[in-house]
Amino acid sequence: MPEDIISLIQENVIQGRITKDDEGMAEGMVGQPGVTELVQQALASGSSVRDIITRGLSGGMDIVGKRFEAGEYFIPDMLASAEAVSAAMEILEPQLATSGIKTKGTIVVATVKDDLHDIGKNIVSILLRGAGYTVRDLGNNIDAQVIVDAVREEKPQFLGLSALLTSTMARMADIIRRLEEDGLRDQVKVIVGGAPVSEEFAKSIGADGYGADGFQAVAVVEALASGTET
Repeated sequence: MPEDIISLIQENVIQGRITKDDEGMAEGMVGQPGVTELVQQALASGSSVRDIITRGLSGGMDIVGKRFEAGEYFIPDMLASAEAVSAAMEILEPQLATSGIKTKGTIVVATVKDDLHDIGKNIVSILLRGAGYTVRDLGNNIDAQVIVDAVREEKPQFLGLSALLTSTMARMADIIRRLEEDGLRDQVKVIVGGAPVSEEFAKSIGADGYGADGFQAVAVVEALASGTET
């Protein structure tokens, strides 16, 4: 039974179904349990939090990522799946605190000052939580000093910066400079992303990694965490 529930969680993540009232990609799914109902059933039946996250949620998003890269899924499809994972993680976070499962690391994420776009950042945050990281999302339009202060106070292993405008992406360089001035740069790995950002730009400002989309951002964090190259 637990095995069947994990498979159903994965399938409903792929379908982007949060509750039984959601339609999903396939026809005839309305009325069947969605991700939130299935996660609650899985917990009640004794499934481990680790299995629910790694095999159910992350396993589903891995498939969504492959379909997105193959052009089979589009941004609205990916968003629906990411929102399903986010809803499931809200249920699971209290369980994580009592299960003894250690997170893989902590990452502070923010969209830089004067940039109000946050869809990409939100997707990255959800995917990272599903992958086992603790995420502190500062929001959008965040001043450089606020971000530097968060790094100082929370001591995360990673800092993720997002910009969707060419006029704001330069603020990433300012944040890295301030981290260096405050003696914090060597304590945190900086990953940058967003529509106008590129691998070349990331290298030019001294960032440790660049994510073209949410899935690549997670892969970069995983690679930096394990000390391997992407």
